[in-house]
Order: sequence, then structure tokens, then C-alpha cells
Amino acid sequence: MILITGGAGFIGSVLAKQLNLLGHNDLVIVDKLEDSIKWKNLRGIKYSDYIHADELFNGDYDDLIGETDLIFHMGACSSTTEKNMDFLMKNNVAYTQALWRFAATKNIPFIYASSAATYGDGEQGYSDEHEKIEGLMPLNPYGYSKQLVDEWVLKEATAPEHWFGLKFFNVFGPNEYHKEDMRSLVHKSFEQIKSVGSVKLFKSHKAEYKDGEQLRDFIYVKDVVRAMIELADPDKAGLSGIYNLGTGKARSFLDLTNATYKAMGVNPKIEFIDMPESIRSQYQYYTQADTKKLLSALPGFEFTSLEASVTDYVQNYLMKANPHC
Repeated sequence: MILITGGAGFIGSVLAKQLNLLGHNDLVIVDKLEDSIKWKNLRGIKYSDYIHADELFNGDYDDLIGETDLIFHMGACSSTTEKNMDFLMKNNVAYTQALWRFAATKNIPFIYASSAATYGDGEQGYSDEHEKIEGLMPLNPYGYSKQLVDEWVLKEATAPEHWFGLKFFNVFGPNEYHKEDMRSLVHKSFEQIKSVGSVKLFKSHKAEYKDGEQLRDFIYVKDVVRAMIELADPDKAGLSGIYNLGTGKARSFLDLTNATYKAMGVNPKIEFIDMPESIRSQYQYYTQADTKKLLSALPGFEFTSLEASVTDYVQNYLMKANPHC
């Protein structure tokens, strides 16, 4: 049985769908649906049970989770603008620690979501070598919560034999519609193009970057899911550790926006606006994953190009009546 926290969310639901396609229907979805619309991500997905995230460890499901063979921990507050550190300590740090202890006690393979937000402004570089992780300086509370988990697991004496902490870079793709301000620029651009025909991008407030040429390591969610499933293979147990999960190729916001326009068959029209003062101090102008470790663990793994990824997302999902995986 495979347990997926955040299974109704963006990455978790795409993962669940891919596992179904590979013949795994014995999934337990753990999430908090409440009044959000992300329940739609579960339509068409085959799973054996659903558990509210707050009830996972209350004792009612001990027998069920005792049958777990693999845990994908994708559930967390993913808002980079969340300011309530107590909330993040509970939901992102303590919850992950509880799951880790459970997995370690039962020796269950455990794959959890870290984040490239741990790298802060990139001054320390983007190496995922363990000895460099403690020196990272995140710029926001969300990144700090992920940093705390990464540092904690590396110090834990008890660990599952097979585990991976994955520093996701800028993930985009189907099933992200419910994330509101945390949606990718592809989704936001698509909606702006549909409604007004133009896209607004932040001006650069650093002389070394022209407007729209701020750089990110954009990675398609389907590639993220493929990589996670490959890392879950028992043969990868000996490679356990914290890894970057990005393409290793930084691209500009202009590249991403122009690819969206092209996929929609519309001529680009872009307006540059001032970045709000509230986020300027924590804005990343450049991210690019160091992928040496990842590609060593997954030799031959090929990432989908930015243009092909955007085209697939726009034409096969966003432009469809039912845009979900």
C-alpha cells in the first residue's frame, strides 16, 4: 500500500494518477479538503482510502497505515508568502518529523518534499551536497520550515533504509489551478491572455537583470513525478539522501511567457510592472539546480524541454474543458 500525503494537491494528485497508470490502485490519500476545490483533482483517481491529515495519527488508522509499503510526503503549506511561523512549524516541520519517525520505526521507504526556497538568494550556490545544507539561508518562513526539516533528518540517528528529501525547483503543470497566488506563471499567463490579451511581469530591480529576464529552473510536474517514482525503486535505497529536483537549466520568465503565447497561437503582448515592496527583499532572481547527484542516481533521465512542457500543459489541459490529469 502506498500512502500519499497532500494526495489531493498539485504534485500529489499527479503522482497518484501516474501510479494508477502503472497499476497501483492501493493508494491511501491523506489531505485536508475542507472547502477548497482541490477535491476535483481526485476525480478519476483510484484509491482505497482517504484520511484527513489531522487524523492520521489519532489511532483510528493504525491498522491501515501499518500496511504501508511506501510513503510520499507531499502534504504541507506550500505558500512562500505565509508569515505565520507557528503554523509552518506545526504543518511543515512537526508533521514531517512525525511521519519520518513512523517510517523509520517501520523501515518504510520515505520520500518527502523539500524546496529550492531553502537556497535563499543563491549566494551559497545550489549544491545539494549534505555538508553544505546547514549553511543555507532561506529568505522566507516557508523556505526556513523546509530547511529545518532537511537539517533535522540529516542529524537523526534513526532513519528508513530508503529515503529521499527532494528540493523541488519551480514546478508547473496540470492540477495546480487551486493554488491561487502560488500558481505557476504559465497558469497565470494563460488566464491573463484569455481575459485581457496581455501578460504582466515584474520589472527587474537589479541592474544585472533586464525586465523579464529573471531566471528560474522551471520543471514540469510530469518530470517531477517520473523522477520520484524512479527514486522509489528498491534498487535506489543505497543512494538515499537530499537531492535537488530541477532541470539544471535556468530559463527566463520571458521564455516561459512567450512559450505560453505560442502554445495558445497568440502574438505576445507583455507589460512590465513594479514588484511590490513587500516581496522585493525575498525575491529570487536566479535559481538553477545542481543536478549532478540526481543524474548520477537516475542515469539516462531526460527532462522535457520548457517549450514542449508548456505546449503540453496549455494545449492538452488548460485549453480543455476538463483541465485535470
